[in-house]
Amino acid sequence: MANLLDVTSAPSTSRRTQGRSGAFHSSRVRNRYWALLIVLLIAAVGCGGGLLAYGNPMPVGTPQFWLLAERRLNSVIAIAVVAVCHALATIGFQTVTNNRIITPSIMGFEALYVAIHTTTVFIGGATGLIAARTLGTFVFQIVLMVGLALLLYGWMLTGKNSNMHAMLLIGVVIGGGLGSLSTFMQRVLTPSEFDLLTARLFGSVNNADPDFYPIVIPVVLCAGALLIATSYKLNVLALGRHAAVNLGLRHQALSIYVLVLVTVLIAVSTALVGPMSFLGFLVATLTYQLAGTSDHRYLFPLSVVIGFVVLAGAYFLMNNVFSAQGAVSIIIELVGGALFLVVLLRKGSL
Repeated sequence: MANLLDVTSAPSTSRRTQGRSGAFHSSRVRNRYWALLIVLLIAAVGCGGGLLAYGNPMPVGTPQFWLLAERRLNSVIAIAVVAVCHALATIGFQTVTNNRIITPSIMGFEALYVAIHTTTVFIGGATGLIAARTLGTFVFQIVLMVGLALLLYGWMLTGKNSNMHAMLLIGVVIGGGLGSLSTFMQRVLTPSEFDLLTARLFGSVNNADPDFYPIVIPVVLCAGALLIATSYKLNVLALGRHAAVNLGLRHQALSIYVLVLVTVLIAVSTALVGPMSFLGFLVATLTYQLAGTSDHRYLFPLSVVIGFVVLAGAYFLMNNVFSAQGAVSIIIELVGGALFLVVLLRKGSL
């Protein structure tokens, strides 16, 4: 009788444990997640404060100190915007495509950014590139990127013959074609024009213009909030197309909806600071490895904090160690790639 009671009580105990842990395998994993998130939040606050105060030659508390800190705050805001955009967009994109290797850059957004700036220099020279740094040009870049993506989504993901893989391949072809066109135009530029263009094509926080923030911040907050609001549906979508449809999810409509939000986020980030192709891949991979859950309600917040810490750390190194004036894409691809390989080799899987 005692053995029978032990057998029957074991499942109920297990169910109670699972109920307490929720999206996590156990309460221990859940506690580790929250501890990690708190540590990363503290690190993010420290990174932000360090960027504002470190190396400030003015006495703390003086008007000159706060004037310089205010200028640095523009860079911190840009870092936060880019972190939110790439973290949320990459995880959402990988869930829709059911592939943790590819990133939204496969759709050709960065190639289009390069083509726009190369064409500007090709037609108007160095003065044309400087003169084109206006709010109208910034909005035009975003509209062009989003418009190209919507055209592609409407063509390949609507109707009975929708094909996600074909859409991704077309995105690769478009990106390759734009890249070849940009390379051809760059060949005929003068050395001074080419140097100016190359500096602009590096993903750099210093490319961000504070005059664009009144448009950038509301758009990113709205798109990010809408994407986070789909967390429950993304959990179902991650099960695969057939499972999601059998559970009553409108797979095609939700996929297009998420991809549109992803496009808006990546278009805003790319137009603001330039290409950051490896950032989303690095942040998403670290998030999957550290979160201990596949629930998007927990993946999204952790990915944003990781993205901010990675970007802020890279910006600090480039500015204060290498004096590279905010070209964070260089250090992200170098150190971030090495860190990714270490995590991958230790875990043994993605």
